[in-house]
Amino acid sequence: MDLTDDATRAAVTDRLGRLYAGRPVLLGPGILAGFTPLVAWLRELGCPVLVVSNARGAGAIPAEGDCVVVEVLPPASASITEELRLHDRMARELPEHAVTAIESFDPHRRGIWFTSPFVTTDEPILDRPVTGGRPASFLALEDKMLADAIWAAADVRCAPHLIVPVEKAALARATDALAGPLGAVWSGDARDGFNGGGNYVRWIREDRDVAAGLAFFAPRCDRVRVLPFLDGVPCSIHGIVLPDGTAAFRPVEIAILRNVPDRTFVYGGLGTFWDPPAADRDEMRDVVRRVGAHLQATHGYRGAFGIDGVLTAEGFRPTELNTRMSAGATVVAEADRRFFTLLQANLVDGVDVGLTVADLETLVTMMDEKRTGKAVAVAEGHKVGGDWSHPVSWDGRAFSRAAEPTGNLLVVADTPTGFFAKVEPCLALGPGERLADVNAALLAYVDAEYGSTFGALEPAPDLRRDPSG
Repeated sequence: MDLTDDATRAAVTDRLGRLYAGRPVLLGPGILAGFTPLVAWLRELGCPVLVVSNARGAGAIPAEGDCVVVEVLPPASASITEELRLHDRMARELPEHAVTAIESFDPHRRGIWFTSPFVTTDEPILDRPVTGGRPASFLALEDKMLADAIWAAADVRCAPHLIVPVEKAALARATDALAGPLGAVWSGDARDGFNGGGNYVRWIREDRDVAAGLAFFAPRCDRVRVLPFLDGVPCSIHGIVLPDGTAAFRPVEIAILRNVPDRTFVYGGLGTFWDPPAADRDEMRDVVRRVGAHLQATHGYRGAFGIDGVLTAEGFRPTELNTRMSAGATVVAEADRRFFTLLQANLVDGVDVGLTVADLETLVTMMDEKRTGKAVAVAEGHKVGGDWSHPVSWDGRAFSRAAEPTGNLLVVADTPTGFFAKVEPCLALGPGERLADVNAALLAYVDAEYGSTFGALEPAPDLRRDPSG
């Protein structure tokens, strides 16, 4: 089946929509602006929609009358990790006013929940089935202490590593044994739940870094994985596990920037403008197929997943597994976001989608032709006092505030943990260009404009640039 044919793909999308068609759908908890496209799609399927919103968010919100919005104040959280960990608890411990609104909206309990990947689907919420999330067993696979055993089982080349207890002498020995020219990287376990966004990652080069890392991990983790610092382009590769195997997509650049003096990493946006050399691309796609086969055979896995890593001078080296429709997967899914959103929900729910690996891989050409991505800023512990937008100019090196429309709009809004900013639409970069360069300029701009403290940041170098151009 050629899914690059618009009519064919639309017909499949309509079929996938039967999971929701005509039923009341409850979305959330989450950022209201993030649900805007989904609300519109569900309305086209004849679904009444209620959104449980914990913040307005940056960008357009659903049109007036398209959905019922129930605001729920989220518990205080200091990081993206804490915010996402709260999703499952919030969904299952809704305040009385939210429960009353939901029962009034769906009095016969015909509805279905559509949640985030950080809400588990094993048990219903308020006697209604849950979709859009994932089983707890899939979520548990994101523990970074498990990743290297998965690479070994799938016969994937990876960097040397050690997993040690959070104890000074053990961490120092492991770091001395593995550190490279740029030091080592520590990643914490998932003892207290999922962690992401780089919140539990530390760059270790000097004694002061060891002391700071130990102080951070001691109250939060039992074990830490130690890797050598992997220099090169941070990137990811994604696939979807189907009954007949794993469909592999194209690489995605992750704009992870470095503050060298402070020894910190800052996570920005993701994009498909950058291209690794052809041989590396093929290797990355082969890695995702082998890992997908292992996940399917060993864990009964189905649906999307992503592998983050670094394209080093020696090739791609994986660092973590994301067993969900991760941020990078949503970037490649921009080829047809509605199709992939519905496909993922159906697969995780165990629905026979009637598609094969060969069918899905016809879309790789669309992903290559429709380059996309966004430069973003995610600030923790600092708010802007609402939601704002204004035009910005880009001169190829820096952003500046513009008095007149330029075609690029900076949108910024508070989140439960700080604020989020992005440039809409993303600047039109050409094939091979690095989003990280643009993202570094955006973070410098929001520091100057909104008082955040990202600091002096630099992109990672591309150490595998194709000499043939």
